[in-house]
Amino acid sequence: MNKADLVAAIAAEAGLTKVQAQGALEATVNAIAGALQKGESVQLVGFGTFSVVEKAARQGVNPATGAKIEIAAKKVAKFKAGKGLAL
Repeated sequence: MNKADLVAAIAAEAGLTKVQAQGALEATVNAIAGALQKGESVQLVGFGTFSVVEKAARQGVNPATGAKIEIAAKKVAKFKAGKGLAL
């Protein structure tokens, strides 16, 4: 499912136009991204939790040359599925 398919599904489920559904989806994604950028987590009960985790610096290997390289520490987004999302 791509973004257009998701917008169509939201529009059909919520009885909205596709333009309204796209606005709602973009607002939701922006709100989640904004919270993650502030270091906050977003918990949607029954669906899952979006959070930020810090990955420590580590050594890696360049596959082309075999040379060792330093991979810098970074923050990444993480999603943990809730019980309501069981497949």
